[in-house]
Amino acid sequence: MKRTSIIVTALALLALSSCKGEFEALLASGDADAKYQAAFRYFENKKYNKAAQLFESLSVLTSGTERDDTVQYYWGLSNYKFKDYYTAETNFTRHIENFPLSPFTGESRFLRIDCMYRSTLRYELDQSRTYSAIASIEQFMNDYGTHNTKKQECLDMLAELNGRLDRKAYEAARLYYKMEDYKASRVAFRNVLKDKAENIYREDILYYIAMSSYKYANLSVRSKQKDRYMTFVDDYFNFIGEIPESPYRKELDIMYKRALKALGRYSGTDAELEAKSREFERTYRKIESEKEKTARKSAKEKAKAKKLESKKNETAAEKAE
Repeated sequence: MKRTSIIVTALALLALSSCKGEFEALLASGDADAKYQAAFRYFENKKYNKAAQLFESLSVLTSGTERDDTVQYYWGLSNYKFKDYYTAETNFTRHIENFPLSPFTGESRFLRIDCMYRSTLRYELDQSRTYSAIASIEQFMNDYGTHNTKKQECLDMLAELNGRLDRKAYEAARLYYKMEDYKASRVAFRNVLKDKAENIYREDILYYIAMSSYKYANLSVRSKQKDRYMTFVDDYFNFIGEIPESPYRKELDIMYKRALKALGRYSGTDAELEAKSREFERTYRKIESEKEKTARKSAKEKAKAKKLESKKNETAAEKAE
């Protein structure tokens, strides 16, 4: 039994060595026809890493021939399917430059911007590639206009990338609020909307502008509180005028009444104000609890999806090898 196991293992190793030797021989070969056919065979069998290596080697042999266009395109496509997006982007860029009238050029241009999109970084990091990707996607959409069959994919990419930039600007301003520098916080949030009025976090930004002005006034010396509470009142009416049904409304209503009390304009009693504050605190805790549950559930689902994707990629890489 043990001897049979050794023989089976030896045969498997011999077969593996033979396959590896065959590929290495092809890679070193100067036979363009054999290499061309093998490259497509590997590609069709989804062994994209090997296909990419053969197409790369072929690009020297087929340079200036009628196969040059096809080889360069499939070199990029092999790297794209192998998820080597940086290399694939370079491949597609070269293909577009060398063959602007190729039947593959439209697909090369779209796959190039898809590579750029996939290789951008999360919002906390440098966003220079995000800006480049957005510019390239917009140029692609302008060039193809009504003939753009990838319009929805482009719009989805733009929405995600612009949302990432919005998040970066929003979080940068919110940092001042977290540091309790409320004067700087209000200025920073206003600048975010000045730079881009349609920021997807607009409701949150308007809320933080109002809260920053309230807290700045509340912490000010008495002689300066009146003007600063009036600034909050302006921010409060600006908020409710634009988003009257916002979930932030209850909290801001309480802040408004407190500001009126500080300004000597509140007609209710302290007990009523405190009761409303306690009611809001209960509601707020409930909302925050639901948010935490939702966030934990979302995090678990993302972690599970990431694990499955990682396992899938590992399997694909093993097959490609």
